[in-house]
Amino acid sequence: MDFVQRATTQGSADFISPADRVAVFDNDGTLWSEQPLYFQAFFALDRLQKLAPDHPEWKNTEPYASMLQGKLSDALKADEHAVLRVVAEMHAGMTATEFSAEVAQWLATAKHPVSGRLYTEMVYQPMLELLVYLRQNHFKTYIVSGGGIDFLRVFSQQVYGIPPEQVVGSSLKAKYVVQDGVPQIIKLAELNFVDDKEGKPVGIHQHIGKRPVFAAGNSDGDFQMLEWTTSGEGLRFGLLVHHDDKKREYAYDRDSSIGTLARGLDEAQQRGWSVVSMKKEWKTIYPSN
Repeated sequence: MDFVQRATTQGSADFISPADRVAVFDNDGTLWSEQPLYFQAFFALDRLQKLAPDHPEWKNTEPYASMLQGKLSDALKADEHAVLRVVAEMHAGMTATEFSAEVAQWLATAKHPVSGRLYTEMVYQPMLELLVYLRQNHFKTYIVSGGGIDFLRVFSQQVYGIPPEQVVGSSLKAKYVVQDGVPQIIKLAELNFVDDKEGKPVGIHQHIGKRPVFAAGNSDGDFQMLEWTTSGEGLRFGLLVHHDDKKREYAYDRDSSIGTLARGLDEAQQRGWSVVSMKKEWKTIYPSN
C-alpha cells in the first residue's frame, strides 16, 4: 500500500505515470496452487490416458511411461519441460479453437486430487484482492508464466480479470491454414518458446515491450523476472509468495521438485523483495465462494 501510494501521488519523486504501471504475476504457485503437480500437468495426464489405447508404444517411451504410471513428478524431475512437449504432441493438428474448448471443458469438470475443488477454485484470495487493488490504482496486470499461453488464456479473464492479450506464457509453434474454406490456426508438435527463468524477461520484452515496476512470483523460476523488474530505475516492487502453510495449503521451498525456492529466499532481503508468509500473513487461502 505504501508502494502504491508513492507511485500514484502526483508530484511525488516516486510518481509512476499510469502508462508505465505494469505489474507482472507468475501463475503456478503465485496466483493458484501448484502441488502436488502443476495443474496443466494434470490436464496433460488426463489427455494422455484418453489417447493411450491408440499408442501402445508409450508404455516403453519416456516421459509417457512415467506419466501413464502416475509418476509425473519423476518425468518433471528428469525434464522440467517434458509436459509441454507431451502437450505439444497430443494436441498437434488441433485448431486453436478446438484446444480452447477442450481446456474449458476440462476446467469445468476436473477436480484437484487432494482438495476435491475445481482447479479454478484453488486461486489465492489475497492475490485476487491484490490484482483488484492494483487495477483500481491504474496498474495494468499481466500473467507471465511458464505454463502454456493457450491454456492460461482460456480462463485468465474469468478467474483473474486479466484479458488473454495480457497473458505471456510458453508456446507451441502454429500455422495458418484454410480448411474447407474456413481460416484456422493449427497447433504443431513443436515448442516455440519456454517462458521460464531467463525466458521470462525475454517474454516480457517481446509481448509487453516495457520493463514492469511490480513483479510477483513464488519460485526460483521467477528470479530473473523479479531481478529484471527491480533493477530498473525509480520505484520498484518485488514479491515472493512463500509456501509455508502445510495445514491450509502446502509447505515447500528449497527441496521441492515443483516451485523450488532457494536463491530467492537467500537473496530477497538484500534485493529488497518482500517475502510473504502464507501461514503468518494470509487470513484466507482460497475464496469461500
